[in-house]
Order: sequence, then structure tokens, then C-alpha cells
Amino acid sequence: MRSTSNTIRTRRTVKAAATVLAGALALSLTACGSDDDKSGGNETTGTKAPGDALTLPKLDGTTLEVAAVWTGPEQANFKKVLAEFEKRTGAKVTFVPAQDPIINFLGSKIAGGQPPDVAMLPQPGAIKQAVDKKWAKPLGPEALKELQKNYSQGWQDIGKVGSEQYGVYYKAANKSLIWYNAKVFENAGASEPKTWDELLSTAQTVYDSGVTPFSIPGADGWPLTDWFENVYLSQAGPEKYDQLARHEIKWTDPSVKEALTTLAQIWGKKDYVAGGADGALQTQFPNAVTQTFTGGDQPKAAMVYEGDFVQVNIAQTDAKVGTDAKVFPFPKVGDTAPVVSGGDAAVILQDSQGAQALATFLASPDAAEIQAKLGGYLSPNKNVDPAAYPNDVQRKIAEALVAAGDDFRFDMSDQAPQAFGGTPGKGEWKDLQDFLKNPTDVAGIQAKLESDAAAAYGN
Repeated sequence: MRSTSNTIRTRRTVKAAATVLAGALALSLTACGSDDDKSGGNETTGTKAPGDALTLPKLDGTTLEVAAVWTGPEQANFKKVLAEFEKRTGAKVTFVPAQDPIINFLGSKIAGGQPPDVAMLPQPGAIKQAVDKKWAKPLGPEALKELQKNYSQGWQDIGKVGSEQYGVYYKAANKSLIWYNAKVFENAGASEPKTWDELLSTAQTVYDSGVTPFSIPGADGWPLTDWFENVYLSQAGPEKYDQLARHEIKWTDPSVKEALTTLAQIWGKKDYVAGGADGALQTQFPNAVTQTFTGGDQPKAAMVYEGDFVQVNIAQTDAKVGTDAKVFPFPKVGDTAPVVSGGDAAVILQDSQGAQALATFLASPDAAEIQAKLGGYLSPNKNVDPAAYPNDVQRKIAEALVAAGDDFRFDMSDQAPQAFGGTPGKGEWKDLQDFLKNPTDVAGIQAKLESDAAAAYGN
């Protein structure tokens, strides 16, 4: 079996801890209302920002490239972090826009003799693939020191392959959140649900008020996998979740049938999804968010599910987070509410003093606090000052994630081989898009998911 389990060393039994985190979230959120020279310089005299404990080498004349799939505000905000690294070290850093799946993009760059120095990889499975292909380089002592100082063991371990540390999880996501248009809820007399049954009741209340309950970005497969993971984790439990993530149980398992059947209670109700299934399958993630928070009290939908990063897209509307746009934890389907996280890790592909220094910087609170202030970003770095986050909603989400320590479940599709869990138009992404189109065919989708998983995992 081709599995990423050796990169996931935090196989925790976390029902109790997940309950604590979900409870903390509920309480908190309710209370909130290219170039040739890529070898680093030889000087080791450090530069420090005033009052900052992080020492970085002088890198005048060094050029670096960083590849990531980020676009729009997310890319623009990360470039400000890179600009600070340039200011402190004298290096010149170029951002290289990548496409999904990033492993394929990197493969073409490497085949052409132009690999970036650092890549931001969004899946543990992608880190393992980069290591297996001998592209990735281990972190050096300075980056390791910074990582160990600032991250819980769980966040360190998901960046490991075997006993070697390859990844710095610079960016995290709390993927167990549902955002809603506060004015719609107020007009409908709807309240924040805590259970799946209450979510269905809230959806009906919103529908009765004249607004479609949910905006679903079906044109992008990854949000659909996140929907499934939250339902499955809460309903089947963490042990089953880990087994399915490693493909130790099949997608034809009864627990998968139960989760898909539960999802169909929303996905299969045409009037509950903006544009119906056909409309949702043409709606990309950014538009799914903005259409929930434009149109005053008559938007195209009242709720949109996704992680804390939704705030970047809300910021492109006139809605204000915490007043016009509010959020509640993904309701519990089984005994406990789900806590699913994702993230992007910096991985070195061209080993040099400059690349190692950049990885060290990205492992520091200094880098994270720059992007935290800009919004739509969450760091697993436990030493980031919560005051850096721009609003109470984001601050509480961040504090709850850090407080969870090692007790979280990483995005299941991101743990899978990329051919199954991370490729547009293929594998799980495509299968769940087909399920959104026809939620009555549970058995058929299970069989397709299992066939695709078996091919990707090699068993």
C-alpha cells in the first residue's frame, strides 16, 4: 500500500480533546459576535530587526525563487512576507505562481533544469512524493531549531518523512467552520446550530424566509472533500478517519455510505443549494463566498462552508467580519464536533544558505505575524502574538487551534496520494463533484471512490 502514514506521526485518539477544541471555538466565536546565482553569500554576520531575536545571514547578491499555488490576496500578502525577508537579508526573492497539482508543476520545472529554491506544498502526501523523487532537501540546524521552538510536536511531525524533517508548516487552516450572512439570519429568526439536525432546521428556517441556505463551490473539488471529512470525522470517529486516510478500510465501507447519505440531506436538496447542483458545479470557491455576502439581506445564499481563510474573500465585499459576516463551528454529526485542519509547508528543493535562511524565517513568529495582520491567514506557530490577528473572530480561531496542541486531524485528502486527493478533475475531487450532481447514487460513488483510491495507493 502506498501510504503517507509515515509522515503522519500524530495518530491520536482525540475525541475528548476535539470536544474541548470545538467547545472553545463555539464559546469564542459566539462571544465575538531566476536567476543564475542561487548560492547564498558567505557572510555570516547576522542582521536583526529592532527588538527581534531572530538572526538571519547577510545574503546580498543571492536570488531565490519560491513557488506556491496561491493567487489573489493570498499571494499578495505572502509577497509582503518575502519583502521583509529581502529587507533583513539583502536577498532577492521571486514568487513563482504554480498550478495544481503542484507536484506535476514542480516536475516540469525540475525536468527543465529550473526548480524553485523553495516550494509551498499543500499536502503531506506531496511532501512524501517530493522526498521519494529525491527533490526535497532536509531542513538544516537553524531551521530545525526555529521549528522546534515554535511548533507543537504534531505540526513538526506532519512535515517529516521517516525521521527527517522536510517541511515547515507556515500556514494552517481551521476547516471546521460555517460562515453566515448575519442579516439573513436575523431576518429569518435563525440561530447558530450546534448539531447536524439543528443545521438542517436552520437551513429550512432560512429557506422559508426567502433565501437559499447554502453556497457550495462545486467547480472546485477540494471544498467538497472538506465537507465530507467534517461529516465523516464527527460521525465515524477519529479511528475510522485515520484508517480511511491510510486506505486501511475501503471507501465501500458502511461508514462512508453513512457519511455520504448524510451529506445528501443538503447536497441532494436542490432548493438548499444556490443555483442547484448545476449552478454549484459552475461556482468557484471565491465566488461562493462573495455571493453569500453581497446583495444586502437578499444574497444568493445565507451560508458558506470553509475554513478561516474565507475572510480574505469576504474582504472583497462590503461585509465586515464579526458583524455582517459571522461564523460558527461545523455542527457535530455524531458524538463530537469535528476539528479538521489543513496547511501549507515550506519545502527546500535547492539546498543553499539562502533557502535554509528562508525556511528559518518562515518557521519564526516574525514571518507569521506579518501575514496575520493582513487577515485571512492562520498560523500553527504557537509563539505568534494573538494580537497580530486583525479581528476577534480570527484571533479566537487562531488561539483555539494553538490550544489544541497535537490534538487535531489533518485534512484527509491532503494525506492521500495526490492522484487521488489533490488533482482537479480526477480522483476524490471528481468523484465528489459527480456525487453533488447526483446525490442519490451513493453506492455508485462509493465504488468509484474505492477504485480511484486503490489505484492511487497501489493496493
